[in-house]
Amino acid sequence: MTDVLIIGSGGAGLVAAISAKESGASVKVVGKSFPTRSQTSMAQGGINAVMANVKEDSVRAHIADTMKSAQGLADESSVKRLCEEAIASIEWLDRIGLPFSRTKEGKIAQRQLGGASSIRACYAQDYTGLKILHTLYDQACKMGIEFINEYFLLNLIIEDESVSGATFLDIKTGEIKQLEAKSVIIATGGYSRIYNSFSTNSTSATGDGLAVALRAGAKLSDLEFVQFHPTGLKNSSILISESARGAGGHLLNAQKQRFTDELAPRDILARAIEEEIQKGGEVYLDIRHLGEAFIDKELPQERKLAIAYEGVDPVVDIIPIKPVAHYTMGGIDVNEDTMSCINGLFVAGESANNKIHGANRLGGNSLLELVVFGRHAGERAATYSKSSSTICRNTQQFQDDTQALKKIKNYTSEQNFYAKKEYLGSAFYTKAGIKRNEEDLSSLLAEVQEIKKNLSLMGPSDKTKIYNTNLTEFLEFSNVLEISEVLLVGALARKESRGAHFREDMPNKDDENFKAHTLISKNKGSLCVEFTN
Repeated sequence: MTDVLIIGSGGAGLVAAISAKESGASVKVVGKSFPTRSQTSMAQGGINAVMANVKEDSVRAHIADTMKSAQGLADESSVKRLCEEAIASIEWLDRIGLPFSRTKEGKIAQRQLGGASSIRACYAQDYTGLKILHTLYDQACKMGIEFINEYFLLNLIIEDESVSGATFLDIKTGEIKQLEAKSVIIATGGYSRIYNSFSTNSTSATGDGLAVALRAGAKLSDLEFVQFHPTGLKNSSILISESARGAGGHLLNAQKQRFTDELAPRDILARAIEEEIQKGGEVYLDIRHLGEAFIDKELPQERKLAIAYEGVDPVVDIIPIKPVAHYTMGGIDVNEDTMSCINGLFVAGESANNKIHGANRLGGNSLLELVVFGRHAGERAATYSKSSSTICRNTQQFQDDTQALKKIKNYTSEQNFYAKKEYLGSAFYTKAGIKRNEEDLSSLLAEVQEIKKNLSLMGPSDKTKIYNTNLTEFLEFSNVLEISEVLLVGALARKESRGAHFREDMPNKDDENFKAHTLISKNKGSLCVEFTN
């Protein structure tokens, strides 16, 4: 039996694995793809920390910016931990080999991101997340951490209200596997792929860990808060980093005029851009004035992406953009030790709701969270495992999942779930996206529930076992439906506008009734909603 089983091999999972290993625990990291393909690689702009080379900044200002961006839904003690441990996190990354960009004096370079009162984001060109990911993976490999790739999470094994492992589909063989553990860390990322092609995220961001945790008895909180990044490429939704605006890029409307503050918080900026687009016009990002030398040194990826996916060279052209789903503030509800309400089940990264992002995440804080709270999750899980007397006796979950998979393979394919997924992505973007209202949310919820009822009519047509991607994509779609329903129930219950959750029919913030977290659990198949501080 493993001490710490980590499900998800992106940045948060790798940090947690390194931390747990350093704490003396035996560790296994399981992922549905390979570590270097995780969503962390797509984070470009930077990682926040108050460094000595920006004298006018302070930890107090970082805390204040984070609390302001969160719109009253952040826990100040958690935010304080995040900001106070930022410098140590950067120093740790630097020590294990992260190739940060440097100033002429050799200090770690920083840039300003939206919502920040100072230059604060440490960066590695515009590949910050990718370089963090590769550095962490190299470190984990040096430490001899065991990786199991291409395992799709099916369910958690729960005994006496404690976790004792998980079941998986081995994608390579098509077999069901059971892994036993004294503690489990879910680090499977967010759920932005609910919006399908209207998302900057990888196709893997389907909320699998959240759906599995909900089925196991965990609670989900604040799923209605989805951050839309202001600058996705118009045709592909691929991210153009906030670093482009932090460096001085301009947003232009159809008349080629600037119309907003480019470094405003993301929720405000996304709505401003959406309003310009709804007027029937285009919106563009303009970085031409920064010059080719600067772009090639500091923003090389943005130039490559614009050329490859939009057919424009930002050195000489303006870039057509639109806001797209980017980051999910909600997640599995955890306490100050990063543990859910299920004993031994810890959560790290975007899968967790550590109460630091609230209604709107501050740019540069997501990479910081996965380091700060990833390290805490690894330490806490290792400590828990040492005192755990868990012995996995329950093979019932394994048997249930084996039977469930046989049943799915007998589903008909009268309806095409890929078409449903594409339709839902578009419907979510228009009805549960940047702007929302009661009528749209209610009609979309009814559609999601109807599709769930008809899942047996849209099963995978491929009945083979080995590398059956049709099957895994169906399982992902099932999880998307489950999380979609939670998001909509939360959005309907929150009868106000706050940060990324903007209700056209209720445009004002209501602190008296809704300055609280949406907490959703499942009881006998039905979703239960409450608001809690």
